[in-house]
Amino acid sequence: MIKPFRTLEVRPNADSLVKPGELVDLVEVTPLTLNDRRIYNQLLENAWDMIDKPVVHSISKAQLRGSHNSNDRVGESIERLMRAIVRVRFVRDGQSVIERVQLLGGNLEFETPDGMLHYEIPSRLRTIISNSTIFARLQKEVMFAISSKYALTLYEMVQKRRNLAYRSSEQFTLDEIRGILGVPKGKLTTWSNLNNRAIQPAAQEVSQISDCMVDVQPVKQGRRIVAVTVSWMIKDSRALGEAAKELTVSKVGRKARRSGNVENEFRPDHSDLLSLPRGRTNFLLRSETYDTARLRYPGYDIYAVEREWRRWAADKKSPRDPDKAYLAFFRTYAENNAI
Repeated sequence: MIKPFRTLEVRPNADSLVKPGELVDLVEVTPLTLNDRRIYNQLLENAWDMIDKPVVHSISKAQLRGSHNSNDRVGESIERLMRAIVRVRFVRDGQSVIERVQLLGGNLEFETPDGMLHYEIPSRLRTIISNSTIFARLQKEVMFAISSKYALTLYEMVQKRRNLAYRSSEQFTLDEIRGILGVPKGKLTTWSNLNNRAIQPAAQEVSQISDCMVDVQPVKQGRRIVAVTVSWMIKDSRALGEAAKELTVSKVGRKARRSGNVENEFRPDHSDLLSLPRGRTNFLLRSETYDTARLRYPGYDIYAVEREWRRWAADKKSPRDPDKAYLAFFRTYAENNAI
């Protein structure tokens, strides 16, 4: 008899973490935020080596708060995760069952900026994880780049299914997809609102920055929409390169690039520069110039550099080609201010 493969045998690495499949398609009885979901994934990763054991796990709050300076958000997320009740569906003895469990057990937080959080995985959840044989491998860079909880959930759903040999789509009833995405009760009640404000933006964002193309289409019964079909396809090398490039540039303008509407991309406010000599720095740069700056110098705040350039150029002769002048200044700036 072949021993069944266990999710716990899969190892996370520097670029990705592992999430049991049962925790991907769960239904939130208590809605969570995007930050809650990210933090929970980090807690699972941190506990992975001993996640099926009745032990206390420890992690620095600095690892959980990301780019925020305050630990307040971490504490709020931990409390929501402790209150969260979820419905987990899985197969036991050949039968489909639903189990309601808490996501996070008791914990102890040291109230110092660099303090530690000590936490427990609830017993019933440990059993579910221990018996898991399906998982999603999540790229950390994608997880932190995603901008909505709906997109993060859809990304996890696709990563759980992307390696299925004979399937590239799955159907969900409207109640199922609403529950899995974590749409709060009373919100997005019509198909139009659900599709336009949650489903399609999520599918477009996942398609833009992950390794899969995702499509979600309605399923009709007569004139009523009763379900959706989620389809996925692993990208080719060219599309993978485009996704990787998108992850290296600023999030500013990502939605516009996704829709192809670059004319509506965010432009910096130059009102603070009106006091500079007129005719020398009071011109606007082309949107393509900002795109070029992002690609050439990933990690830099292109608008902060622009402000530096404009102040530097304020008492100099107006450039013949402002776009080229800005990029030339950026090159020197990056050489002198390496990050």
